[in-house]
Amino acid sequence: MRSFQFTSESVTEGHPDKMADQISDAILDAILEEDSQGRVACETLLTTGLVVVAGEISTSALCRHPPPRTADDL
Repeated sequence: MRSFQFTSESVTEGHPDKMADQISDAILDAILEEDSQGRVACETLLTTGLVVVAGEISTSALCRHPPPRTADDL
């Protein structure tokens, strides 16, 4: 008989990982809303007072929002 070990990661609301996922998901949703063929590979990194979005996006959609200057602008 084979045995398996199941593991999972869970973080609570407000945890930096959850916030980073929400930012990345919002970028993906915004691109796909305007361009169903858009391709998004982005990661969001954050810490107190700093947000970095890294990766690549291929799309015909236009960015209509100026980038925020600080994390407080999000």
